[in-house]
Amino acid sequence: MVADQRATQAILKKALEKLTTFYKKAFLIQKSQSKQEPPVKFGAMKSNAGASPVIGMIEQIIEDSKALENEAVAGENEAQKSYETFVSDSNDQVAELTESVSHKNKALANANVESNQAQSDLESTNGELEALALYEADLHGDCDFVLRNFNIRQKARMDEMEAIGQAKAILSGSA
Repeated sequence: MVADQRATQAILKKALEKLTTFYKKAFLIQKSQSKQEPPVKFGAMKSNAGASPVIGMIEQIIEDSKALENEAVAGENEAQKSYETFVSDSNDQVAELTESVSHKNKALANANVESNQAQSDLESTNGELEALALYEADLHGDCDFVLRNFNIRQKARMDEMEAIGQAKAILSGSA
């Protein structure tokens, strides 16, 4: 847009120079002819009467073009500042999010280590529980054997104690 406005200004300045040159020549010609009496009388002639509005209009268009160029430059500067602010904010946000991802990845790695440790502990504990269950089964089997045979063993011991008592009595009497 700025380039278009500058090109417009250059073209209009050239046109203004050509018109000014043309109207100056026309004014000089008119001035030299005004010494002669025209065959027909016209109304009073104004110098460059037709040129002033045209030149004024071209000058106004040039001024409008310059104002539009200035507005476009100001708008471009404002857009550039907004873009720079946006990029800066975006970079800050990306840095924060990257740091957050890094912290979360570290936390995830720590959680995985803890999970693996807990899994290992669980497997170890389950192994111990299985070993204790086998020990309990063996111990229970031994206890069940003792309980089932308790009466038989008690009777056998009582018989044995009686036999020892009789043997003692026999040996005490024979001695």
